[in-house]
Amino acid sequence: MRISVMWERARLSSSCKLRWFFSAARPSIIEDEGDWFYASEWWGTDPDGHTVLRSNSDKGNGVVSVVAYPSSRPGVVHWPKTEQWLQQRYAQVHPELENNGQFKILGYQWRVLRFNDTTRQSTVKIMAAYRKTDPGSVYLMQQAHCLAIPYLRSMVSVGLATLASCNYNLRSAIDGKKSMRILCVGHGGGSLPLFLASKILGATIDIVEIDPLVISASIQAMGFPAFARMKSSGERLLPKPTFTDQVLWKGVHERLFLYESDAEKFIVNNCNLYDLVFIDAYDGNDNFPHKLWDPDEPFLEALKSRLHPEHGTVVVNLHSDSDILNPDGSIPSFFEQLFPMGKYVSQVCQAYKDVLTDSGSDFDEGHSGLGFIVSVPWLCNQSLVVCRGVGMDVALDTNLVLHSFTSKCLELENALNLPFSCVQYIKRGFVLIN
Repeated sequence: MRISVMWERARLSSSCKLRWFFSAARPSIIEDEGDWFYASEWWGTDPDGHTVLRSNSDKGNGVVSVVAYPSSRPGVVHWPKTEQWLQQRYAQVHPELENNGQFKILGYQWRVLRFNDTTRQSTVKIMAAYRKTDPGSVYLMQQAHCLAIPYLRSMVSVGLATLASCNYNLRSAIDGKKSMRILCVGHGGGSLPLFLASKILGATIDIVEIDPLVISASIQAMGFPAFARMKSSGERLLPKPTFTDQVLWKGVHERLFLYESDAEKFIVNNCNLYDLVFIDAYDGNDNFPHKLWDPDEPFLEALKSRLHPEHGTVVVNLHSDSDILNPDGSIPSFFEQLFPMGKYVSQVCQAYKDVLTDSGSDFDEGHSGLGFIVSVPWLCNQSLVVCRGVGMDVALDTNLVLHSFTSKCLELENALNLPFSCVQYIKRGFVLIN
């Protein structure tokens, strides 16, 4: 693994680093940096990119790389406010060293995790800063509020709105008055678990990632807190938080638990009961592993036993095939080459719905299981949702289900202070799974 020396040389040329981090200003009308308006930045174009990490994976992901792209926001005029915040955090963590806590921001970047130089697996925004008393130091902090890729916004919107519709007191979990257990299968750059941990104060989040190279890339090049790493024994890999994690993540990193593990093995051997599960586990060939959806494999049955019986909700990111079928219903060959999992989407949806909503003794009387899919704007993706706890009188009527979910959207947006609307992600291409 090789990390670029760009940060080590950052202070050698102030003009160069500003040119790299600060591109032409965008119109101030668009406040949400994850909006599609900014896609040219967070999606990244090759001429603007700079590779900061590159290595070969032995876990099926091929060449793993992290490519950095310039960010236009926030402007330099806003940096002093963040520098002051960093200094205040430093004083809280190390009050005896308060005078050494002066920070300077180097700038902001979008960083894209790629597999085999083609698949954009994850996108995060990072801030880079250094301490004046330690000019050689560089601290990377992922900007947890930024969710750029539309399928992540879709997963968050449908997952939380569904959970709230199952009579789950989401507001209490957001305020930290109630504990909430979340599982993320597939880590990438870590933007989803970081977003959830920073927005939902009562959330404890387990993250499962099979590839140690992906984990290292997220920490070393994408600003994810190192203290989250776990041993297979269930203990922290680090005995105590690093200085960086204490300053940047205190109050958040304690609720993140990142495991290097096969998802099937983890869920089979796990004893936790999860309120919400997110699954986004494509490999370097853009395949959704067969064992994560085949009813004959142990994963789904084990996941069923780990899902809260009253309101447990599972959200799965899938490559869509609904909009690109040939007139005879077959999958175009070019699409199969780009997205090999496309032809299996309907089978995956049915398997999750059939196994996880089995009306066995786990369900309370008067509740039913529900499965549906929504289309993701601008991308060939769908979000699959399977949940427990929706009333039987609602679960069979599409209009009633949509009304129940959309009625929670405004409440959800306000409680989480979201910069985007959840409704557009819930109503787009909504289809119930029979």
